[in-house]
Amino acid sequence: QVPLAESGGGLVQVGGSLRLSCAASERTFSSYTMGWFRQAPGKERKFVAAIDWSGSSTSYDDSAKGRFTISRDNDKNTVYLQMNSLKPEDTAVYYCAARDGNINYNFWNYRYWGQGTQVTVSS
Repeated sequence: QVPLAESGGGLVQVGGSLRLSCAASERTFSSYTMGWFRQAPGKERKFVAAIDWSGSSTSYDDSAKGRFTISRDNDKNTVYLQMNSLKPEDTAVYYCAARDGNINYNFWNYRYWGQGTQVTVSS
């Protein structure tokens, strides 16, 4: 088990920023690829960004490129998602997830999940 706990969500105005954090309580966190996904009401969970175990490789959905940055601190067992220039369409519940393998864009390939944190961007 790799229990994950997200934090940092909230209400922000258009153009604002938020930094999401995902803390893992398992020391083997550093061996996992970590991903961020989001799910808006009535929609499927979608890939946002992912980072490999070392932090040397990252990948982003087109909607996040240039605005979001994923990073990790393996000493703190934490992965981050810095979100800038937020738009109303970024409103969703954001989930972090972990998988034992390479970066992957499909949520069903991630084994461990957090409970999610709500991000609401108001206009």
